Amino acid sequence: MATCIDLFAGCGGLSLGLARAGFTPAFAVEEHKDAFETYRTNLLDHAARRRWPAWLPIGPINIWRLLDEHHGDLASLAGTIDLVGGGPPCQGFSTNGRRDRGDPRNRLIDAHLEVVSLVQPQFVLIENVRGFASMPHEDGGTFPDYVSQRLKDLAYDSWHEIVLASDFGVPQTRPRFILVAARKESLPGIDPFSRLRTSHRSFLAKRGLGPGPTTTRQAIGDLEVSLGGSVPDPEWGSQGFLAARYAEPREPNAFVRLMRAGARECPSDMRLARHRKAASGRMEEIIATCLPGRVLTAADRKRLGIAKRTTTLLDADAPSPTISTLPDDLVHYSEPRTMTVREHARLQSFPDWFRFSGPYTAGGLERRLACPRYTQVANAVPPLLAEAIGELLLGLLRDSEPEDSLPRLGHAAAQIC
Repeated sequence: MATCIDLFAGCGGLSLGLARAGFTPAFAVEEHKDAFETYRTNLLDHAARRRWPAWLPIGPINIWRLLDEHHGDLASLAGTIDLVGGGPPCQGFSTNGRRDRGDPRNRLIDAHLEVVSLVQPQFVLIENVRGFASMPHEDGGTFPDYVSQRLKDLAYDSWHEIVLASDFGVPQTRPRFILVAARKESLPGIDPFSRLRTSHRSFLAKRGLGPGPTTTRQAIGDLEVSLGGSVPDPEWGSQGFLAARYAEPREPNAFVRLMRAGARECPSDMRLARHRKAASGRMEEIIATCLPGRVLTAADRKRLGIAKRTTTLLDADAPSPTISTLPDDLVHYSEPRTMTVREHARLQSFPDWFRFSGPYTAGGLERRLACPRYTQVANAVPPLLAEAIGELLLGLLRDSEPEDSLPRLGHAAAQIC
């Protein structure tokens, strides 16, 4: 059985993908209560709770507190964990932000590496925004230079590359920085990213996807209000909110079948925004007159009276751009409205049975520290991408294991099929 720890787990996109690939999560670390509640609801069944270490309470926890209070417990895991993975919060690295090298969130990468030094896994996985690759580090060089040197000091070889989520069936371009590290000299002559590139076609084919990218319409076309209509929202109907009706598509495509698999009831998070008439009118004009798939031009914003610089009309026939934590960044390709949480989740490749917890959005002073549903979805590792990387790592794990230990991987390998 191949085991993993998910740091900065968020709502569980990485854990879900790794589990589907065949890894067994030992535990996850996430400090936001709403994100952890989503993780708990979807991924902590009875078996997962039994595996969770007795010394770690099942609940949200800050990674620095984990290191402070459970330093010895983490060290006791040395040699028993195959993978430590995670995506340290990316706001400090994003090219959409200030890219302040002194941002305290940037130091979370040191916490990630401290866990690696204690647990000593066979493999390390770090996922982040593309801007991580070029972010200068205060010690000189870039953050990837710094991380690679730290891992080298810990006796790991490492590789990193920018990977497009859309190459693995995710209906979103979403370029991501991916770093993979393995115990020193355990993968002689092997380039993990070369394997990832050559395996992506077979990964898609096994799921009926590809060879081209999954488009936005293919991902969410069955959720259009014009097709299924609307119903009172199960959670918020008493306050006047409607939800898109979960109608059965006549001819579901492969991606829709994949997302609907296992959904025994209408999914949550289908609530529609309540737009004022003027806002709906502007979105109708955006659909009719603006170029899809790109941020509105300055001329279009001036013509439409829109101050927001990130408004983008989705292109139905292409993958979505990288979704953000703000629901009003994207305009639906054919309906004058913003997107539902469920549609954002589809664009991230979360299955329909996956339910999100907490408020939909947050504003005011709470916004910086809150982790509402739209934020949980946007900050997650796309599960399909995580699954592809998980399959890669399981293959590398088999290659790196001595022959007398191969039976230990038999259970994990069986789970891939």
